[in-house]
Amino acid sequence: MTDTTNSASSSIDVYGADWCGDCKRAKAALTRLGAAYTWHNIETEDGAADRAVEISGQKHIPVVLYGDGAFQVEPSATDIEQKLKELGVID
Repeated sequence: MTDTTNSASSSIDVYGADWCGDCKRAKAALTRLGAAYTWHNIETEDGAADRAVEISGQKHIPVVLYGDGAFQVEPSATDIEQKLKELGVID
């Protein structure tokens, strides 16, 4: 899915792998909540794995990076929903 938002504060990047269950759940939560995001597959996109580690300081996925500079590692759907509300992306 491509990020179609114009506001930097509402941009979302998700770093993960297609085989990762937590990544699938994070993407499903974002989709269900109506949040646009950019998917970065750490196995096929040059530099994506390094960027995920650079953001989080660890090798766990998914890494969800928000436009305000905050990030979450292996977030639950509830964590994602709370952050989207904080950013004003959803009510």
